[in-house]
Formats: sequence, structure tokens, C-alpha cells
Amino acid sequence: MPFRLEQLRYFVAVAEEGQFTRAARNLHLAQPALSQAISQLESELGVELLRRHARGVTPTPAGETFLAKAKVALAATRDADVTARSLARAATGSMEFGFLGLPPMADTPHLFAAFATAHPDAELSFRGLPYPRGSMASWLSDVDVALCHSPPADPEVHVYPLWAESRFVVAPTSHPLAARSELRVEDVLDETYLGSHPGVDPTWAGFWRLDDHRGEPPARLTAHRALTLPATIAIIASGRAITTVPACQAGIIEKILTGIVTIPLSDADPTLLCLLWRRDSHNPLVGSLVSIAKGLVDGNGNGSPVAHDRNRAVRPAIRSQA
Repeated sequence: MPFRLEQLRYFVAVAEEGQFTRAARNLHLAQPALSQAISQLESELGVELLRRHARGVTPTPAGETFLAKAKVALAATRDADVTARSLARAATGSMEFGFLGLPPMADTPHLFAAFATAHPDAELSFRGLPYPRGSMASWLSDVDVALCHSPPADPEVHVYPLWAESRFVVAPTSHPLAARSELRVEDVLDETYLGSHPGVDPTWAGFWRLDDHRGEPPARLTAHRALTLPATIAIIASGRAITTVPACQAGIIEKILTGIVTIPLSDADPTLLCLLWRRDSHNPLVGSLVSIAKGLVDGNGNGSPVAHDRNRAVRPAIRSQA
């Protein structure tokens, strides 16, 4: 009997986690059912794939070889599915836009207004995304294009920087630094920072914990790990840690939440707000959106990313379009 893609997915999950318990939890399966599925796969293939031991499981030499092929097969299946859904959206004149945490219209209203004017019949829908996990190409699998601050490089993804933004510290009102009107990097390097989900890209997560200035992860991280902006804010509001966010998010967080303060980090390197889309995108609306974004940025007069100051009412490139 030929094995099924579902069996490959189960095997990869167990091999990567190194134990059935965590893999079953991640797959939302009962552990006995997962163990039975792997045993059935080994029986059908006629080879032992996993060596069971007291601490969990380890792939056998045959399992290591099969694991590499299984990952390729699953990746090819995902790519085919992504392509099919992208083609379907293109055929119906629709586009899926991804964003992190806060609605993108709050930060780039003129971009969407200009797109709506250029494509009045296009259907633009929005999808909130968790923090970047795996490759950026896989993170974009469910959308045509997305906004992300300082995304990790990925050869399979196009990146267009829109503008730079300063970073702000987000801290509970009970924090000793909460009364400060401005902070420097040296003031917060040794603070306790929010831990992130183990699947989140470490470079991206580290940027918000100032690893780029410290040169290494913080000495103190919370055991609580966040995968989304709302979870991040909830943990910080509980008084257990601090983090940094881009200026656009700081302004909104400060207005709508109590128990939280946002403080400008005067000497931190800025973050870049970028548009991202997969190189294998088949949706022509993506190209149109990017062209419109370039027009807004070029309105600044030099075609370069626009510097952002949260104290300004609007960014220079956006102001020229008002």
C-alpha cells in the first residue's frame, strides 16, 4: 500500500520533535493514534525509521534518509497548494493581504486608498499572521503579499522597503523605567525580555530584544512565549518583561491599552517596514500594489525609504499624496 502524505507529515513532526508527546500535541492528535500511524508507516515500508528510547525517539540511518525525502515531498505539496490558491485568487480578481498584529490600514491608509482607486473591482481581503516562523516563503503561504518590519532575508521572497521607523520600548506601568520620557539602548540591555515561541525566526525575534545591539540574546527571558502581538502585550501588561516595537505600533498601543507605557528608544537602529511577496506569485494585483507603494515612496522626492518620526502627523511620502 503506498504511504499517504498525512503519514509523512506525522513522521516529520515526530522526528523533528524527538518525542511522540510533543509531536502529538502539535498535531492535535492522541499520542496512541500517532504512534500507531508511525508503526503502520514503518510496516508498509518494511524498515525501522525511528529508534525508541527512554528520552524519546531518534531517526535511524534509514530514517534520516527518508526524513530528507519526506520534507522535500511535503514542501512540494505545500508549494503546489500555494500556487493553486494564488492562481484561483488571480482568476477572480482578489488578493489576500497579510499583516502582523495591528490592522495595516492604521499605518498605511493611503496605500490602500490608492489601490482601491486603481482597482475598484478588486476584492482585497486581510489575514492576521502570527510572528514569522520557518522560512519567510512558508510564512507567506496563505497570502499574496504582506507587511512586516525588518523581515529576515529569504531568496524566495521579494522585499520592498517602504520607510524606516524608530523603535519604542513597551513596558508595564509598574516598571522602574516607566516614568522616563526617553531611553537609550544601554538603559535596557540587561532587562528581562519576553520569550518567543521556539518556532519564531530567531533573528527576527532577537531584533525586538535588541540582540543587534547586544550581540547576543538577553541573559533573562520569560518562560512565557508569544506568537502574536496581542499575546506579547498581554504578557508585558502582567509586569513580567519588556520588549520593543516599531513606532507605528507604539502609538496605537499607548492609546488603547492601560497598564502599558511606550517610551522612545533614542539611539536604537531603526526598523524598516517592508512589503513582502513570494517570487513565484501569480497574482498581477501584487505587482500593481507594489507599483503604487513605490509611487508613494517616490513622492518623497528621492525614491528612498521614508524616515518615520512618530511625533509627525504623517510621513513625508504619504503627506505628498494627501
